[in-house]
Amino acid sequence: MGVSSMRIARFAAVMLIALPSAALAAQVPITPGSVLTLDRAIQIALTLHPRLLERVSQTGEAGGRLGEAKSALLPQVYGTADYLRSTANGVGNTSYFSAFEPVGLPPFGVPRQTGRNHDLAANDFSQSASTENNYGTGVSISQFLYDFGRVRGFIDQRRAERDATQARLKLTQLNLIYEVSQRYFGLLASGEIVKTYHQAVVQREQEWRQAALFAKSNLRPELDVYVTKADLARAQLHLVQAQDTQADAKVALDNAMGLSGKAPVYQLQGKLGYGSITDRLRALLEQAFRQRPDLLILKDDIRAAGAQIVQAQSDLYPTFSAQAGYIGMGTGLPMVNNGYLGLVITWPIFNGYLTESQIDAARFKREAAAHALDDLVQRVIFEVQSAFLNWTASIKEIERAQETLLGSRTELALASERYRTGLGNIVDVQVAQRRFVADNTAYINALYGYSVAKAQVDRATARSLAEH
Repeated sequence: MGVSSMRIARFAAVMLIALPSAALAAQVPITPGSVLTLDRAIQIALTLHPRLLERVSQTGEAGGRLGEAKSALLPQVYGTADYLRSTANGVGNTSYFSAFEPVGLPPFGVPRQTGRNHDLAANDFSQSASTENNYGTGVSISQFLYDFGRVRGFIDQRRAERDATQARLKLTQLNLIYEVSQRYFGLLASGEIVKTYHQAVVQREQEWRQAALFAKSNLRPELDVYVTKADLARAQLHLVQAQDTQADAKVALDNAMGLSGKAPVYQLQGKLGYGSITDRLRALLEQAFRQRPDLLILKDDIRAAGAQIVQAQSDLYPTFSAQAGYIGMGTGLPMVNNGYLGLVITWPIFNGYLTESQIDAARFKREAAAHALDDLVQRVIFEVQSAFLNWTASIKEIERAQETLLGSRTELALASERYRTGLGNIVDVQVAQRRFVADNTAYINALYGYSVAKAQVDRATARSLAEH
């Protein structure tokens, strides 16, 4: 790929990253009053959430770091040109340590020595304040040849770090999918609970009016009026609390989509439901070991630490490079031209056991990453097993909640009919009503538990990444 093609590709990548932010600034991706599906909510989060955009930028940065490392394999060409107006007084045979060393060489501290004052008489060290022109230009070229693994080990390290950053991007996507799903189901459940309490308010108001009518006709005591009125107020209080919970659930979903303070009013599509479970635990574990991004992160960390070991060990051997260049210098034009070409070999003979310490540090770092991977494998097994058990248990909870709700609905119907015909009292009706509301809420929560448990399984196995 040529330089122009590389620049075009980089520009396109930057634009792809920047476009979602520009789109968000221009328009919120939800029309007020529209219907929002779960898939659409997840799509919004995976496009606009700042947490994800941060990971995208970090992935681009890691790719740039890899490019930096690869640059060491290519020729390094530098050019310079200067003009100075200076005095030209000699300094005799003074020895000094050079402050500048050739590119790529360590500061050995080899002493330099100036020449004699050849333009002056012997023992004449007079000084002059006159200045003259000085011209200089040059080009240097260096090419890496071989270093027993430092440069290529550094490239392998950066590649592993780039892969780990990409896996972190996948992990962020996985967490956002679960977060949006959980909060979407939470908003659905809170909406169903609001309907339940609203229905309870309507029924309590009917009972209060019925009790007032019976009391006025001397068919029931006045006490029934106060009892039903208190129950009506209690139901209204519960409705207010449920509506507040619903509002909190919407705020939570807006936050999960990355639209806090920006999302308009919208409606959710569908209702909470459930289905049979056909997955097997062993298959789910295999999916998790194959797809979990956090496992890939630690594997990449182990690769990066191994590459650091190779880099540190390379200092036990010499480094070879080729050097070539042109230098033009003089106090006038034309300048004096010189060139050079050669092979440079450097070898750290003794550096205070720095190399050995770096090797030990890299080895311990790799061991630590390996232990962390073993620990994560244990946690993955736990998460998958726990999520699967919760998922299967939620089916039984729903079945029991259905039976309970059916019984309490029948109980409420019988109690209301007995009260209407004068065979029962208002207390029986109120007790049946409270049980029905509680059982209906429990059934909704059981459906919510099933949906969240399934989302937990999808997150624990990372299979939701393939679905979105």
